[in-house]
Amino acid sequence: MAKSATLFLLCFTISAFLSSSFTDGAQLILVNNCQESIWPGILGGGGQITPRNGGFHMGSGEETIIDVPDKWSGRIWGRQGCTFNQNGKGSCQTGDCNGGSLNCQGTGGVPPATVVEMTLGSSSSPLHFYDVSLVDGFNLPVSMKPIGGGVGCGVAACEVNLNICCPSALEVKRDGKVVGCKSACLAMQSAKYCCTGEYANPQACKPTLFANLFKAICPKAYSYAFDDSSSLNKCRASRYVITFCPPK
Repeated sequence: MAKSATLFLLCFTISAFLSSSFTDGAQLILVNNCQESIWPGILGGGGQITPRNGGFHMGSGEETIIDVPDKWSGRIWGRQGCTFNQNGKGSCQTGDCNGGSLNCQGTGGVPPATVVEMTLGSSSSPLHFYDVSLVDGFNLPVSMKPIGGGVGCGVAACEVNLNICCPSALEVKRDGKVVGCKSACLAMQSAKYCCTGEYANPQACKPTLFANLFKAICPKAYSYAFDDSSSLNKCRASRYVITFCPPK
């Protein structure tokens, strides 16, 4: 076969693959930029698949690719300080799930945990919506960044280690070290701080002193339940990079 014909065939194959990937779903590229191991937890939304049985190990510097179908929704968070036996049973210092299991298998993480949330298209819109949320508190810095996608595609992130400046009333400690920072809702357990009951609307529920602190340090992240305007990102990309401990 002539070189020109071979090159054309190669280009056509790559183009078809990329087009198919874009139409059929998205790739989530997880990167562990932390100086220690983490154990990402994954939870598919209602009726959605949960990839990789909901959890796995990533050593420092490791990357992994997860393919999700079109219109997938779910959440991803990082667990730290985990110890599991050969059967996948154990515990984590933060973000633990499923009664202490490597594979979360349809259960969410125990707060406090920094959560990446996403809805990658729906029956009413082809747009992807994603955010980094501190509503359940904080344990690890994380970001979600689209590869391509065009104008308007933003970065969702909390890139600073909030544990360093966490108010003492919100600290979660293990072996004398602060490993997590509770949300005001988790710490106070009241409707006012959780935006529930009579406070379950944006008119009644306003950011607290703690939410304002989180927002000042991590302006690209959700600081409380109705923090939509400055924290929810819209895009349409075929690949996204989720980085734990992203470089500042």
